[in-house]
Amino acid sequence: MGIICNPIIPGMAPDPSILRVGDDYYLATSTFHWLPGIPIYHSRNLADWELLTHVLKGTEVNLRGTHTPAGIWAPHLSYDAQAKKYWLVFCHMKNMAGREFNAESYAMSADDITGPWSDPVYLTSIGFDPSLYHEDGHHYLAILEWETRSGYQAPGTIVMAEVDLRTGKLVDGWHRITNGFTTRGCVEAPQIYKHGEYYYMLAASGGTGYAHGVEMGRAKEIFGPYEPNPTGEPILTSSPRHLFSLGDPDAGHFEMYNPKSLMQKAGHGSLVETPEHEWYIAHLMARPLPGTKLNPLGRETALQKMLWTEDGWLELADGSNVAKMTTEEPCRQTAEPRDAQKDDVYDGFSSGMLSKKFMTPYHQPDLSWVSVQRGHLVLCGRESFFSQNDPSILATRATSFSYQLQTKLDFHPVHYSQTAGAGLYYDSNNWIYAYVGFSDKEDQRVISILQAKLGQRIAFDFDTVRIPDGAVPELRWQYHYGRAQAFYRLDEDVEWQAIADACDVSYLSDEGVNGEPGEIGGFTALFNFIGSVDAYQHDSQAEFFYYQVKADQ
Repeated sequence: MGIICNPIIPGMAPDPSILRVGDDYYLATSTFHWLPGIPIYHSRNLADWELLTHVLKGTEVNLRGTHTPAGIWAPHLSYDAQAKKYWLVFCHMKNMAGREFNAESYAMSADDITGPWSDPVYLTSIGFDPSLYHEDGHHYLAILEWETRSGYQAPGTIVMAEVDLRTGKLVDGWHRITNGFTTRGCVEAPQIYKHGEYYYMLAASGGTGYAHGVEMGRAKEIFGPYEPNPTGEPILTSSPRHLFSLGDPDAGHFEMYNPKSLMQKAGHGSLVETPEHEWYIAHLMARPLPGTKLNPLGRETALQKMLWTEDGWLELADGSNVAKMTTEEPCRQTAEPRDAQKDDVYDGFSSGMLSKKFMTPYHQPDLSWVSVQRGHLVLCGRESFFSQNDPSILATRATSFSYQLQTKLDFHPVHYSQTAGAGLYYDSNNWIYAYVGFSDKEDQRVISILQAKLGQRIAFDFDTVRIPDGAVPELRWQYHYGRAQAFYRLDEDVEWQAIADACDVSYLSDEGVNGEPGEIGGFTALFNFIGSVDAYQHDSQAEFFYYQVKADQ
């Protein structure tokens, strides 16, 4: 029996929802303030996954002004075998201020997983993390009902209702199901499965931090009552010690960090059955920088093999509830160990089409600021990267702790507020950027660095390189375990030169962007990007010759 190495999808790939139709496996993840939204990954063996498509192209939602970590949360994939139709439900989190958590949940359908997908049908604003279960022509919606009343158990109650998917209307009222099956609290992300004579409800708990886990209950009727897993503990977690945290609406729970595990935060799972009736759970996970509790790669997707016990409960194949960095592959499969360089990105822009791995933050679908001309990518400069409306950024997910980001660009600014270059990006308040711009005296092009840290603007005024007339610079970022250094060269035959000393960018992580101890500031993760800014006339153009991200050996 071979092994599958985790994570199966590295980098930002949280809240996985996994589905098998025939011999094909599909998996969807959250995308927050990034578009296109909700990637669909495909596999035939559960080990090797490729990005197939995105469901949300941009016309379906408006993400302008989205604050981290709001946006598109927890998509759920399902297949109605009777109607032979794919369904996807998701939550658009619009506001988190005051812990009001104003969210809207929608359903979309398609006859083929690659689309076209229907227009979104509004379902509810009762909470977040919706899922669908289909049975005999009936459709059941499960979701977390968000609690805002003082003195009530937060974050809320799992509720369920039958829904008419043609109209989005409830067939009957909501049924309150559970506040959780363990004492970890913060129950969310309910999903329903049928096995034998029981309906099983899978739910995430413990908050999406170091106490995260997956718990389970079962019932003989779909609306319950549900009995909890008799162990009283999650069926999957990274931190197995007991935790009583009822009433805590959500927290990082840094005290639950497990020093004996490379994998942290295991939770928010989704089940799948193979054709040979083996069961697996896809779940989110995180890998902190060594010696820290900072996770720059965010929440990634992992996989564990599960077994049914004699009394009809699920447990990990090794009999424990602690998620591992490897798991057994399914029967009749051959999985190769994951090659970090499999996730490398290279786009020379010669095809006229951008790599499907590119994403952009906050935008509506108007990509008039992006074009491919003469085999080169042209970006029109727009708002500052502090903007949550229209920054000109094309980015890809960071998937390794050690890698190089590299590009070559031709750019001729006429004003000091026009720049173009490459960098590392978490959100609008947290990034670092090596750029080609105009000198303060506006007499020559220069290369320099600008940084945003917790919303503070930091200019590297003493690290400026003058660019000779006619030179076309290349820029490189070397990222290595939370430290980054920028380099340049003006000719391919010369050595790379450092622009500035290496600096600590470990704050570009889920925990580092907040500044409040004990809390998680974001859910998204580190991205690499090329971009352009024009706060002068919005008419400058930067020409990029290639984009490359390559993991170190």
